[in-house]
Amino acid sequence: MPPLVDLDRVTLTYGEGRRGTPALSDTTLRIAEGEFVAFVGPSGCGKSSLLKLVSGLVPATTGNVIVAQREVTEPIKIVGMAFQNPNLLPWRNTLSNVLLPVEIVQPHRSRLRQDRDAYVTRARSLLKTVGLADFEDKLPWQLSGGMQQRASLCRALMHEPSLLLLDEPFGALDAFTREELWSVLQTLWMERRFTVVLVTHDLREALYLSDTIYVMSARPGRILVRHEVTFPRPRTLASTYEPAFVDALSELRGHISEARGGAAPV
Repeated sequence: MPPLVDLDRVTLTYGEGRRGTPALSDTTLRIAEGEFVAFVGPSGCGKSSLLKLVSGLVPATTGNVIVAQREVTEPIKIVGMAFQNPNLLPWRNTLSNVLLPVEIVQPHRSRLRQDRDAYVTRARSLLKTVGLADFEDKLPWQLSGGMQQRASLCRALMHEPSLLLLDEPFGALDAFTREELWSVLQTLWMERRFTVVLVTHDLREALYLSDTIYVMSARPGRILVRHEVTFPRPRTLASTYEPAFVDALSELRGHISEARGGAAPV
């Protein structure tokens, strides 16, 4: 089966000429359909730029970006995205915020009037899965930060994307809430098996959630290490304190240390 995401010798430079800022260098990778992948590395190494390339928000300077067997030349519809800031519309309640993608993305936009009840049912099902069934009428300011991020995840999944792109989605949350949402995301993924690309600075988060972790070098970013995560699912917070998990965490920290020092690829 062909990969869902296929990057072939991709480079990305912001700006032109000598004043251009290189973000990614000679990046080649393949992400299988249904795989959960995480990218870690030093700040400014191009992790977020990689998400922009895959989603079609920016074009590659050189190389090819293929998603769902099509070259990416513009923003693509099969993507859902969530960021560190939930960015909920303050005048919409939780349910209306979650419904927003189907008001915008085709073919859902054309079907919304006729199939509105079905879309509302889907939105409520997502909210129930993340523990927000009793908060659909609340405005964003009436929700905690963790609740807002749960709603943001539901919104990203509302149009049933094949590919979910997550850019530090839990980075602004306290440790307890962040760990709660790891479990929520793992449950959503195990139920629906969409493909996930997660950008994070939290190595424990990457090991808890992903199948594969890519360690990136300092800017311009390139892939230094591909680390396969073999811990059985569902994973628990208790499992993150087991010796095998701690050893894997230590190994990743070593790779990050090397990346900061500009070590050669391995």
